[in-house]
Amino acid sequence: MTDVRAPQTDPFDPAAEPGDSPRPGPASPAGGAFGLSGWLRWAWRQLTSMRIALVLLFLLALGSVPGSMLPQQGNNPSGVRQYYASHPALAPWLNHLGLFNVFGAPWFAAIYLLLFASLAGCVVPRTFRLAGSARTLPPRAPRHLARLPRSAEYVTTLPPAEAVETAARVLAGRGFRLRRADSAVPDSAGTEPADAGAWVSAEKGYLREAGNLLFHLALLGVLVSVALGGLFGYKADRLLVQGTTFADTASALDEFHPGRLVTAGDLGPFTITLNRFDASYIASGPQRGQPSAFDAQISYTEQRGGPARTGHLAVNRPLSVDGAKVYLIGHGYAPRFTVTDARGQVVYDAPTPFIAGPSGNFLSEGVVKVPDAQPDQLGFTGVFVPTAVDVGGTLESVFPAADNPVVSLIAYAGDLGTDSGVSQSVYQLDTSGMQRLTARPQVLQPGQSLKLPGGRGTITFTGYVPWVSLAITHDPGQLPALICGIAALGGLLLSFMIRRRRVFVRARAGENGTTVEVGGLARTDASGGFEAEFASLAAELRAACQQGRHPLPEGE
Repeated sequence: MTDVRAPQTDPFDPAAEPGDSPRPGPASPAGGAFGLSGWLRWAWRQLTSMRIALVLLFLLALGSVPGSMLPQQGNNPSGVRQYYASHPALAPWLNHLGLFNVFGAPWFAAIYLLLFASLAGCVVPRTFRLAGSARTLPPRAPRHLARLPRSAEYVTTLPPAEAVETAARVLAGRGFRLRRADSAVPDSAGTEPADAGAWVSAEKGYLREAGNLLFHLALLGVLVSVALGGLFGYKADRLLVQGTTFADTASALDEFHPGRLVTAGDLGPFTITLNRFDASYIASGPQRGQPSAFDAQISYTEQRGGPARTGHLAVNRPLSVDGAKVYLIGHGYAPRFTVTDARGQVVYDAPTPFIAGPSGNFLSEGVVKVPDAQPDQLGFTGVFVPTAVDVGGTLESVFPAADNPVVSLIAYAGDLGTDSGVSQSVYQLDTSGMQRLTARPQVLQPGQSLKLPGGRGTITFTGYVPWVSLAITHDPGQLPALICGIAALGGLLLSFMIRRRRVFVRARAGENGTTVEVGGLARTDASGGFEAEFASLAAELRAACQQGRHPLPEGE
């Protein structure tokens, strides 16, 4: 039977022969202190080490935490303003640390660039080394195969050279890369004579290192993809009332956050019209009032003057147009008002978006500014209540759908301050230069009017239309990041599932025939499995030699 042996302790890489040339490595300076170039080389070696790369990766993940917990200037500027109002003492310190713009902060960019340099310095040299090792033959077979972690021995009647050639055919059939003995040339150190016996070395599992390298290259590609998105991408927001159209220009967007190398001229020339928006809510049960479906019916053109196309926007179903994606991220109500001034002329007739507050059920607040009214400018602060119920003299909304819509208005007259040159929010009314006309809020149902005191005019609540909030994003690094992520996963699978292993065969002539020694070791075998593979391979080698054995002479 084939004798398979495993020593109590595995030697370290016994495939290396004593006569092999030492592998090149970093050398210490010969005496004296480091110079500037020495310190630079030391710093580069430290930066490109796996330990530093892991530390930088951890710091990058840790630095991203405030970006997900605190409102960010690029995504939620109103949230930042609200945080300042709620935490007036803490907010300036957080802003000084860049925590309201984490991904654009210098310290985050420094970590990102250091991680990129660390990975590049680690991966690029390894790529060249892997390309060189792919053409390198396995090492010579050690002279003492019994010292390897796995070994076997059997006797055959084949001559040593033929026994080794038979083993080589079996190993080649299993996908091993081979290296045969060159009997005409002794080894480099002259320690092994040319007649020391026939041998063959075999190695398999090169894809493990390729998978490891693929993972690091893919991780580097993810960083490059994120950089592409930060440099050439942009994000924008637009509130769009039903029945209105907007063009993707910087002046038509409510919020525009371009990448470092993006200008207003890089925006796509598309237009979008909101034809209709429908929202459905659960009407009964414990989840009453929760949304069940949203559907925005739109028409759009990819180029100015181009053919109009129709489409639908829903949650997690964006519209892809001209390299950008348009997402539906919110909705609300826009009450429609008609205002006549003291002259009896209609000076305002439009839907006005109201923004839902924290009370729930789309109880919304907004303002109406009428700068063209005569003799005084008019302004109104109001609350829109979709499904109004009087609770102790206070209007509350008990359902998000507009089943019983009313508005509550307070009227002002005077100077709106719009001509002062100071920018104003369309959702806030500066009443410092205005006179309050109504002592208490006035409640109007659709079709009802409020006559302003002093003959200043009339405001009529004529109905409402829905509005939607759109997020427009262009990220050229999104697809490359996805591809690199898949490649990184594939690289991990290769590095985890494939084992690097070596098998050596030596044959020596003896008194009773040819003694064949088989040795093997796995460079990486944390999950086990090489023992069974080696036992099967040794049995197959022995069977192959038995099938090809020479017939014994007559009389023996």
